[in-house]
Amino acid sequence: MPDTSLSTLVRSAVQRLADAGVADPVVDAELLAGHVLSAGRGEVQAALVRGSAMTEQDAAAFESLVARRAAREPLQHITGTAPFRHRELAVGPGVFVPRPETETVVQFAIDALLNAAEPEPIGIDLGTGSGAIAIAMATEVPHARVFAAELSADAFPWAQRNTEGIENLTLVNEDLATAFADLEGSASVVISNPPYVPDAAVPRDVEVRLFDPAMALYGGEDGLDVVRVLSTRALALLRPGGLLVIEHGELQGAQIRQLLESDGWRAAATHRDLTLRDRSTTAIRP
Repeated sequence: MPDTSLSTLVRSAVQRLADAGVADPVVDAELLAGHVLSAGRGEVQAALVRGSAMTEQDAAAFESLVARRAAREPLQHITGTAPFRHRELAVGPGVFVPRPETETVVQFAIDALLNAAEPEPIGIDLGTGSGAIAIAMATEVPHARVFAAELSADAFPWAQRNTEGIENLTLVNEDLATAFADLEGSASVVISNPPYVPDAAVPRDVEVRLFDPAMALYGGEDGLDVVRVLSTRALALLRPGGLLVIEHGELQGAQIRQLLESDGWRAAATHRDLTLRDRSTTAIRP
C-alpha cells in the first residue's frame, strides 16, 4: 500500500515544489493539503505533529494539485481563492490575482475616505479586476459610496461574484477612460492598480508570465499608457482636494510624478511598500 501519512506526502510535495522553483514550497504544500482536507494551515500543521494520514483518495487529489503547482500554476488558481485584507476573494483564469503589496496601497484610499468631510464620500476604483480594492474601500468604510469599473470580459464575472451583496458598491463593465460620467467632480478618491509593465518586458515570475492576463499586465512601450489616461480621467472625476492613488512598478515613481505634475496635479509623492520598494504614487487634485 502507498504511504499516505501526511508528513510523508507533505515532505515529498515540499521537495517537488522546491525543485520546480516555487518561492515558498513549505507554505504552498501545507495550503494545498489544507485545501484537500478542508482545513486551515494551522490545522494541517497540528495534524502533522499528530502523525495523521490522508485517505488514498485525498492523497491522490493532493498529488494532482502538487503537480499543477509544480507546473507553476498559481496557488490561488488551484484553490480558487486569494486573501486580501480581511476578505477571501474568488479568483481564477482571466483575472489578475491580488497581491499582498496592494493591501498597503489601498490604505491611502481608505484613509482619505475616512477623513473626508462628506457624510457619504465617493471612492472610485478604475480597472478593478477581482474587485479587491473596491471591496476593501466599501467594507472598511461602510458610510462611503464606492464605484468600480472593469472592462475585461474575462475579469468582470470574477468582480461580479466577489462584490455581490455589498450594498454600497456599484460595479460596471466599462472602460476606465469613460466610466462614471455622472460622478464627475464629486469623488473624494480615485484609485487604480493599472497595467504598468512595458510591452517589451518579460515578467520574472513564471506564474505572472504564463497565467496573469496580458490586459492586466502590459501598459504600452513605457508601461504608462493607462497611467496617462488615469491622470486625465481622475482630474475629471475628483472634487478639488480629492486624492489620486496609483500602484506601479518600483522604477516608475519619478516618471509618474513628472507626468502628474505636467497635468497639473499637486503634491505628487511616491510611497514604498513593506519591502521598501517604490509601490504607489499619490497626488491631489487642484
